Amino acid sequence: MVRAQEQPPDWRVVDARPSAAVAEVLERLLAPRVAEAARLDASFGRQVAQWLAATTRGGGRRLRSAFVWWGLRVACPAPPPGTVAAALTVGAAVELLQSCALVQDDVMDNSPVRRGQPALHVLLGSTRPAAAGPGALGFGQSAAVLAGDLAMVWAEDTFADAHPPPEVAAPVRRLWSVLRTEMIAGQYLDLAGQADASHSATHALRTAVLKSGRYSVARPLELGALLAAAPPEVCRVLRAAGGAAGLAFQLRDDLLAVWGDPAHTGKPTGEDIREGKPTLLAALGFSRAAARPRGAALAVLRRCYGNPAAGPAELAAVREVLEETGARRDVEAHIARLVGRASAHVEALPEAPDARARLLALVRLAAGTVAPADAPPAPAPAHPRPARGGSGPGHAAPQAPGPVRPAGPQRPDPEDRTRPHARAAAPHGRRPLRPPAPKPPGTHPNPSPAEEPS
Repeated sequence: MVRAQEQPPDWRVVDARPSAAVAEVLERLLAPRVAEAARLDASFGRQVAQWLAATTRGGGRRLRSAFVWWGLRVACPAPPPGTVAAALTVGAAVELLQSCALVQDDVMDNSPVRRGQPALHVLLGSTRPAAAGPGALGFGQSAAVLAGDLAMVWAEDTFADAHPPPEVAAPVRRLWSVLRTEMIAGQYLDLAGQADASHSATHALRTAVLKSGRYSVARPLELGALLAAAPPEVCRVLRAAGGAAGLAFQLRDDLLAVWGDPAHTGKPTGEDIREGKPTLLAALGFSRAAARPRGAALAVLRRCYGNPAAGPAELAAVREVLEETGARRDVEAHIARLVGRASAHVEALPEAPDARARLLALVRLAAGTVAPADAPPAPAPAHPRPARGGSGPGHAAPQAPGPVRPAGPQRPDPEDRTRPHARAAAPHGRRPLRPPAPKPPGTHPNPSPAEEPS
C-alpha cells in the first residue's frame, strides 16, 4: 500500500498553498500506479494511465481539495500531522474522482475539448482512427470510458491510503460513499433532463445540486470537518454553507457555458445550448418566454435549444432571449444571494478567523464573484503525444459575444502566498457559534429556485 505522506508538512505550510501540497501527494501516489499500468501493457500505460495522471496532477484549480482543507482548518485551528496527512490524501482522492467525472462527462456529451486540450476520447480516437468500437461507440470513446473507470479505482485506492484518525474513520468513509453516489445520480439526472427535453426549474436545481454542488463544495467541506472531529453544530453550519456555495458554483458554471470566454474556461461555449442541458438558466428562459403573448422568444428556444446543429446565429439568438427575458440577470442575482448565505454561515463559525477568511475567499472564487488575483497561465498540454493520427478536433472553439464578468468587490485569492499564515487559536474551549448575518436583499427569480437541501 502506498502511503501518501511519510512526513506531512506543517499545517502552516499547507495554508500558504493547499494546491501545491495536494500536488505533492498526487505525485507520490500516482507515479507507482502509472508504472504498474505500463508493466501490464505499454500502450495502456502510455495512452491511458500516463494521461490520466498528468491531467490530474496539472489540470484545473483544485477547488474540491481546497474545500477539504479549509473545511478542516475552520474546525481545527492547529491540526496535528496525522490529520494534515489524512486531509491532503482525501483531497487527492477527490481530485481523482473529478478526473473520472470529466472523462465520463466528455464522452456522454461528445465534447471535443477539455481545459484547452483535446478531450481524452478525441486523443485516443486519433491513435486508431479507422478502428471501430463496440456497439455505437468508437474506439476513442470506449477506451475513455475505461479511463474514467481507472480514475475511479485510483480515487478509491487513494482514499484507502488516507488513514484518518480512528475515531472519525467510519463517518468519513460513509460520507465518501455518499459523495460518489450523489455525483453519479446527478450525472444521470443531467442525461435524463436532456432526453426528456425538461425545462423544469425543480429538475434543473436538483441536477445542479447532485451533479456538482454537493460533490464539488458541500461534501468536501464536510469531509474536512469530519477529519477535524468537529462538533455536530459546526458540521451543520458547514453543511449549510457548502450547500449554498455549491449551488452557486454550478449556476456560475451554467452561465459560463453560455457566455464564458473559451480562453479562460478551456472549453467551447454554446455546448449546453446544443445539448439542451437542463439548467435553471434555460428553465427561467422557457418560463419567461412562454408567458409572452407574441411567442417569438419561445419559438427561438424551441427551435435552437437542444439542436445539435445550431450554428453561431442560432446560439446568438438563444443568448439574446436569455438576456432579454431576464433569465441571466436573475440567475446572477440568485448566485449573489447564495454566496451571501454561505458567507453568513461561515462567518458564524467560532474558530480560526484567518481560516474563515480564506474559506470566504474560496467560496467567492468558486461562485465567480471574484477573479483570482494571480491566476496562473494556462497549463501546458497534459496529454501524451498520440502514437499516430491527429492531435485534436479539426475546428476552433467558437467564441461567445463576451465573458461573464465577475461582480462584487475584489477579494484576495485563497491560494495567494502573500497572505499571512493562520494563527492557532487559544487552546481553551471553543467559542459558541455566532448568529448568522441577515440574508442579503434581492428579488427571487420567477419561478423561485428552492434552497439546496441539506
